[in-house]
Amino acid sequence: MSETSAVFPRDARWETDGTHRIPFVAYTSDEIYKRELERFFYNGHWCYVGLEAEVPNPGDFKRTVIGERSVIMVRDPDGSINVVENVCAHRGMRFCRERHGNRKEFVCPYHQWSYTLKGDLQGVPFRRGVKQDGQVLGGMPAEFKTSDHGLTKLKVATRGGVVFASFDPLVEPLEAFLGPTILGYFDRLFNGRKLKILGYNRQRIPGNWKLMQENIKDPYHPGLLHTWFVTFGLWRADNKSQLRMDDRHRHAAMISTRGQAGKSEQVTQVSSFKESMQLNDPGFLDIVPEAWWNGPTAVMTTIFPSVILQQQVNSVSTRHIQPDGHGAFDFVWTHFGFEDDTDEMTERRLRQANLFGPAGFVSADDGEVIEFSQQAFESKPFHRALAELGGHGVEDTEHMVTETLIRGMYRYWRDVMEA
Repeated sequence: MSETSAVFPRDARWETDGTHRIPFVAYTSDEIYKRELERFFYNGHWCYVGLEAEVPNPGDFKRTVIGERSVIMVRDPDGSINVVENVCAHRGMRFCRERHGNRKEFVCPYHQWSYTLKGDLQGVPFRRGVKQDGQVLGGMPAEFKTSDHGLTKLKVATRGGVVFASFDPLVEPLEAFLGPTILGYFDRLFNGRKLKILGYNRQRIPGNWKLMQENIKDPYHPGLLHTWFVTFGLWRADNKSQLRMDDRHRHAAMISTRGQAGKSEQVTQVSSFKESMQLNDPGFLDIVPEAWWNGPTAVMTTIFPSVILQQQVNSVSTRHIQPDGHGAFDFVWTHFGFEDDTDEMTERRLRQANLFGPAGFVSADDGEVIEFSQQAFESKPFHRALAELGGHGVEDTEHMVTETLIRGMYRYWRDVMEA
């Protein structure tokens, strides 16, 4: 039996060679999910772990995950960023339990093995045994070397204050991984200004992790599902817009320029358009254009497989996808600003951040529809979803009335998963 037939259930077959009809079992199969972890999160890809501003001082650390593996991002005394796996080299314990903190070393509480912030083993209790009645009892074998038993060290890349890591020592350079098109949108947001952490949101969404990548590659739904977006003109089908992908179609950027709120031919038949909706606090939409926008008022960038980079007017954040089984993922939002922001701009960013997060006026909708979709997939795993808006092809566009980015992502998915 071939590897593909052994791992892919029979009902995982695609209806065509294209990617416009996605089998539900791609979201429900444990076998497929385990292969995704290996091929997307643990090999050949850079995954997001955090922002340098989260660990500003020597010894500062943040515990996070890549796929389902617990890792620690830590600032070394020499100023560099290390990422090590949160698994003791002795008995495999996840030794770090705090989400954030400061340490001079890492010590596993089970048997007190200690490690430097680079992950090198530096101390083993009773390594040379215990003296008793003139004898030395126990201890590690003579050939035991601490240099052979450090923590797993990940390859690290930083750019613009963002930290990526990979378990794969042969992973391509980060810039090549992103590709020139997506790198341009990355550098637009992370343009060298020092970042300032404003806060976090966390939520557990009972749906397959890919559904969030799809959601932010899907310009079809925002002007239909999200009452806020369509009513106040933040994201509508009639806004000036572009869709862009890297050469392998795994990463994407949705670019939109805010139009005028109110009626238009495109929205009068949209049930989520509420002309009568008014703000109790008009300051909520106190939008101030920033020079670095360079035109667009919103750019949503998906970096496959692990992170979404959000700029929606003055609100900026990263959204970290953390898979937990085929039918659930944790979604962690890191809201940030820039060190040179005025107090007024910081307040504006925080106010507009209420559009997003678990209870956000917009994002709460996304979590709910992902949950309901997963429920249907589980009940009917032999069926398939359609992604045919705009045709069957995969190409950049100058409009939002298409599902091309979803088709592109699954073209890449099939290349890697079925190889």
